[in-house]
Amino acid sequence: MAIKKILVVDDSATERHFIGEILSKQGFEVSFAEDGETGVAQAKLGKPDLVIMDVVMQGLNGFQATRAITKDPETQHIPVLICTTKDQETDKIWGMRQGARDYVVKPIDAADLLSRIAALG
Repeated sequence: MAIKKILVVDDSATERHFIGEILSKQGFEVSFAEDGETGVAQAKLGKPDLVIMDVVMQGLNGFQATRAITKDPETQHIPVLICTTKDQETDKIWGMRQGARDYVVKPIDAADLLSRIAALG
């Protein structure tokens, strides 16, 4: 499956803009959500090819939102790439146990992010 549509879920406007710029320059169609609840709803509605998910957010955090997306029959086919400042190995293990397909630690390296997206496609 070629990845074309990407949903970026992050409560930081700066991070959304930064990630969005990286992706749009490569021709991806990018949409955004500011929190986990909105991200889960947009994943159901928009059916993106990939979700890039922050973890530390108010309300439904990224781990909870990842679990909601990957366990729902409507969205379980959508890969989730967690992108967060949480850099402990236990965080990565927990994120993968929630259903994430990959885990990237901020600050983001554009080339690394793009290669991980290509690997998921």
